[in-house]
Amino acid sequence: MKLILFGAPGAGKGTQASAINEALKIPTISTGNIIREAISKGTEAGLQAKQYTEKGALVPDEVVVKMLSDRISRDDCANGYVLDGFPRTIPQAEALDAMGITIDTVLSLEVDDSAIEERMSGRRVCPCGESYHLKFNPPAKEGVCDKCGAALVQRVDDKAETVRERLRVYHELTEPVKAFYEKRGKLVCVDGNQSVEATTQLIFKALGL
Repeated sequence: MKLILFGAPGAGKGTQASAINEALKIPTISTGNIIREAISKGTEAGLQAKQYTEKGALVPDEVVVKMLSDRISRDDCANGYVLDGFPRTIPQAEALDAMGITIDTVLSLEVDDSAIEERMSGRRVCPCGESYHLKFNPPAKEGVCDKCGAALVQRVDDKAETVRERLRVYHELTEPVKAFYEKRGKLVCVDGNQSVEATTQLIFKALGL
């Protein structure tokens, strides 16, 4: 089964992708991960990508498509895969078609922007690796890690104004791609405002599991 998983930053894509991986025994392919891997291995596409990432620029579609093509040719993708972070644009979706890849289902994890802002802006992390949430998983003592006693910090990516900007960009870029697959009858929207378990059940139902 070949799937695409859409969802705004903080919508819970990683958690749901893991559940799908376990159920179907297929890998998740994240464009961020394959770009980092290609750069670390020094592949031809990786060296091309590095020129852009070092400037903080987006890696061009043709380079990302080449990396994706290399990745899905591996044995662990023989029974399918979940694409996370690709396609982000209509040209990328068309590139999948040009590669002869037929996507079975496009899952869109729908979570209210206000809920995402609450989820992300409430996160606090410790240098030791522990993470907390002011509302859902607060530390015993405000602002202090339970495990090591260090001061908790809020990541720049989790600040409310940053979250709002990331959501704006996500909607601007992704809505046209969702419409592209909706016209083809491939899009399934799943309510992600519920608990993790309830959302997983809705996804499994949509996939006929």
